[in-house]
Amino acid sequence: MKKKYDYSEWYMIVEPIITSREYIKRRTFRHHGDVTVYEHSMMVSKKAYRMAKRIGADYKSAAIAGILHDFYETPWQDVKIKQPIYKMHAFTHARVALNNSRKHFKKYLNTKIENAILRHMFPLTIIPPKTVVGIIITISDKLSSLDFITSKEAILKTFSFLRRG
Repeated sequence: MKKKYDYSEWYMIVEPIITSREYIKRRTFRHHGDVTVYEHSMMVSKKAYRMAKRIGADYKSAAIAGILHDFYETPWQDVKIKQPIYKMHAFTHARVALNNSRKHFKKYLNTKIENAILRHMFPLTIIPPKTVVGIIITISDKLSSLDFITSKEAILKTFSFLRRG
């Protein structure tokens, strides 16, 4: 049986970010399937917050890193320019999200959060996160991304970039 969780403390931590005009724009960015970047980031943040609390890690940094890990500027599906694989969204958006986070929410960042944002795509990107918070974000992101996969078609659509010439 799944335990109900009180997210009032989580909300107090992330509220200044998720209610900002700039962050709310992510409600229109599709992530995967029918899930928006806003919804996905909420899921990652809540999972990371809960996991960090459970193991006695820095749950405040985990909550913020989860909210900001995909804080890129435009929906990745809008990029129509053919690029080498290493320049595609999966390989570049973490750096964009970190830079965008520094631009809009610098006062909420610390080295753990910055490293978690930058390294959350491990193992797709080669360098792993340095901190427990980074590992938690990486795991939470993968688990939350799997939530949308409900069919063979969803899997094929997600990995369609591999079929590009």
